[in-house]
Amino acid sequence: MRILLVEDDQWIAKTLETVLSNHHYVVDVATDGQMGWELVQSCDYDLIMLDVVLPKMDGIQLCQQLRSHNYQTPVLLLTAQSSSTDMVMGLDAGADDYVVKPFDLSELLARIRVLLRRKNLTLLSVLEHGKLRLDSSTCEVTYCDRTLHLTPKEFRLLELFLRNKHRVLSRSAILDRLWSFEEVPNEDTVTAHVKGLRQKLKVAGVPTDFIETIYGLGYRLKQSVSDSPLSPSLPQTGASSIQQQAKAVLAQMWEKLKEHNSDRLAILERAAIAMRENALDTQLQYRAKVAAHKLAGTLGTFGFIEGSHLALEIEQLLDDESAFDQNEAHHFGELIVALRRELKQPSSLQVSHSAPELAVCILYVVDDDVELAQQVAIEAASQDLHLELALSLSEAREKLHRSRFNAIILDLQTADAIAGSLTFLAELTNLTPPLPVLLFTAQDSLSDRVKVARFGAHAFLQKPLLPSQAIEAVNRVLQQVRATEAKVMVVDDDPQVLAVMRSLLEPWGLKLTTLDEPRHFWTILEEFAPDLLVLDVEMPHFNGIELCQVVRNAPRWSGLPVLFLTVHTDASTVHQVFSAGADDIVSKPIVGPELVTRVLNRLERVQLLRNTNDTNSELTTPCFEITAPGAEVAAQRVRGDEI
Repeated sequence: MRILLVEDDQWIAKTLETVLSNHHYVVDVATDGQMGWELVQSCDYDLIMLDVVLPKMDGIQLCQQLRSHNYQTPVLLLTAQSSSTDMVMGLDAGADDYVVKPFDLSELLARIRVLLRRKNLTLLSVLEHGKLRLDSSTCEVTYCDRTLHLTPKEFRLLELFLRNKHRVLSRSAILDRLWSFEEVPNEDTVTAHVKGLRQKLKVAGVPTDFIETIYGLGYRLKQSVSDSPLSPSLPQTGASSIQQQAKAVLAQMWEKLKEHNSDRLAILERAAIAMRENALDTQLQYRAKVAAHKLAGTLGTFGFIEGSHLALEIEQLLDDESAFDQNEAHHFGELIVALRRELKQPSSLQVSHSAPELAVCILYVVDDDVELAQQVAIEAASQDLHLELALSLSEAREKLHRSRFNAIILDLQTADAIAGSLTFLAELTNLTPPLPVLLFTAQDSLSDRVKVARFGAHAFLQKPLLPSQAIEAVNRVLQQVRATEAKVMVVDDDPQVLAVMRSLLEPWGLKLTTLDEPRHFWTILEEFAPDLLVLDVEMPHFNGIELCQVVRNAPRWSGLPVLFLTVHTDASTVHQVFSAGADDIVSKPIVGPELVTRVLNRLERVQLLRNTNDTNSELTTPCFEITAPGAEVAAQRVRGDEI
């Protein structure tokens, strides 16, 4: 659970931060109302604690501003003013509760727990997975009644896994949820904490594979056969399905693009001949270096990992501007021969099946009205929609793990069935992006409607209803979902990388525009208005770092998420990338599932901020105007301004 504390008294702020951290909450501290408002816009909080008397913007004003911008996060006021008039003012401003200073810490913690439970009615204080038991109210963890002694961070990490049993959590997602803004760890920190947690679990007798590493994606709890998972932080399918689809798409792409890579290899061979004859001119050396750079960035993506390493070594040799002696020329030639031999081998991505069909497919979960479900299936087929039936929630979970669906109809006859399905409904709507759910029932109480709306259902359909009306409702919901597709802009001077990005991302419902000429960047950015920007580092005319600086210096785009692609992951390049304002970095060669996960996780945060702030399609996240040296000059160059 993440809490924002807005308190200008340093002693009180430090005390509360320490107490809350000891109770395994992640705490961000703001010292004035304006800083609190900026933090709220940049992160998702489970609770906001506000002092009433604050500089720049007092607690009442901040609370009013939160509610006027449709923030529904619970607000707990901290006030030294105990008159009923002051309390009424706070509650009228939109606060959920208040505590009068000086406050009793045990009472404060109890009020916090109440507000957090109120925020999420399905939030359980006791979490269990097999023989492992975690009690968040007492901060105790046991396995077979044996107590585990975990650090606060290990406790939060385990709680995060237990509250997201069916999701793969990337390292970046774990950082976002468990570390405050004042902490600046990298993803290696997550790896170290997972390793420490695994060791303590192992000592207690927990199976060694309790926390799985999903290559290219992240971590998740080991799933038993009876605990069939839903989609792990990815849209509408399981991790294994995503990996298989990525492999199939890339294998097909390789058949189309391998001829272009042969042309690049031919350039390197001409350079090798010229090098042996001591006739390598500057132009051929530059062309060979570009060819090697592009091969290093793409071959591994298509399953030729060794080929990517060879191409990178060739590029590094060509970086040397001094004359090559015969030993270097001989080694260069050997690398070219090894690279050609590698490309004659079959790709490790070759699979025996083709990429899955992307036709609209609906899962119909029915408890007892099978006859109506069959009629709806016939109506769906007449409109070129494929409908599959599941006769129980457990069967639905199994089908969701194995197949991809565009929407789900929950046909529940009784109020008890509706109540029992809320957890399942929450799982469906918490996917990334949420899986559209239509509830189909004969019940029509306001209480039921409020419950399913609270858990994110897209439609509440009351029986009796004709099959044609049910399918019409499905089509209407799907149209709404398509209308809110996220947009991704990819800038890379290698057409092969752009083709790979399109093939990997478009099947997940993303709208892509690709650009191989950086000089047109600003025009396309303004016209397309992306939700996420993907930049290559090394490009002619304007490199990706310069483009990122331009984006960060423009008020309209200062909050646009930027993800970098690069072959070079040395400390200097990574430092430059993040100093320019990048949000994430993916190394080439591209690992398909990892790329999809990072893109979707970043877009999930964008959508979360939009939903929370109730903004329009433009990102308006404020940022501090910290300009890197040379950034304004780069911005003027890219925009075409006079210097």
